[in-house]
Amino acid sequence: MGVRLAGHPALTAVGDPPFLRRTASGVTLVLRVQPRARRTALEIDKSGALKSAVTAPPEDGKANTAVVDLLSREWRLPKSVFEVVRGAAARSKTISVTGDPAVLVERIGDWMRRRG
Repeated sequence: MGVRLAGHPALTAVGDPPFLRRTASGVTLVLRVQPRARRTALEIDKSGALKSAVTAPPEDGKANTAVVDLLSREWRLPKSVFEVVRGAAARSKTISVTGDPAVLVERIGDWMRRRG
């Protein structure tokens, strides 16, 4: 793989985290959501997958809204830059984040380093 940065196995010097893809208009994220969880959390598992737990139920888009709120808060980005583009009714989701890809990758990398 490459040289690991800041002790986190999912972030390497030679590439982006496995859950993230750069696009012309920003980045896309693939994540697994656990609705109706006991607590709200955003984590990276040992395989490098992004996982989100939200207390909202998976009905009427409430869990999707909770995931966007969580990502916005954790990565300090406006909610308006997030859009669920695949998996709106599924646990596995693809979310588009609009913005400069290099800035977004750096912001997410900073979050990963803080979380250790």
